[in-house]
Amino acid sequence: MLAKKVFYEDKHLENERLELTDKGTLYFLGRNLTLKNCTLVLKVAARNLFIREVQFIDCAFEVKQELKNHQDWITSSLKGCRFKGRLSGCDFGHWPEYGKEPKYQLGSIEDCDFSEARLDGCRIMGSDPSTLWFPTWPCFTILDPVRRAPELLSVKWPGLFGDVVVENLHKRPPATRSLSEHAPTIARRLETTPEELRAAIARFDFILY
Repeated sequence: MLAKKVFYEDKHLENERLELTDKGTLYFLGRNLTLKNCTLVLKVAARNLFIREVQFIDCAFEVKQELKNHQDWITSSLKGCRFKGRLSGCDFGHWPEYGKEPKYQLGSIEDCDFSEARLDGCRIMGSDPSTLWFPTWPCFTILDPVRRAPELLSVKWPGLFGDVVVENLHKRPPATRSLSEHAPTIARRLETTPEELRAAIARFDFILY
């Protein structure tokens, strides 16, 4: 059975509510689409959601189902937007090295608020994270992780966090401006506890929690 397709393109929408929640539908947002002061309710897997070259201005994203490994954000600009819900493995910002297509030149993020979101393995690429609001504990955010890797390597970390995360920070793309993790989730994977992680990250003023 072929999936239903819904397209939002070549439009300027203001103060609209978009419910992208039908698991049997593919949603395409892009090509000359501007959304301003809109609310987007997302309750589909990343494979059902296609975002290309969209301008999001002062929009609210209500993520009702965990959005995993969704890279399309880096093709679009987000300004003054707010996120609620769980996001894992998602990248935001400007990352032209990701692909040769023109769409990868267009990504940006500024003045956005993730304070009510749960971020796990999410990155800001090529954009200034100082304009953003990140979630507080039990999430934490490492600022400028590639450049700070030597400092982080200089101390002992609990469980496997040092071996798996810290030792590989220098291998991440140079455009990585921040890395956000969810402490309970990563602690389960890396044989430690949130409490041990919090004590370790408290030593660094460039880790927000």
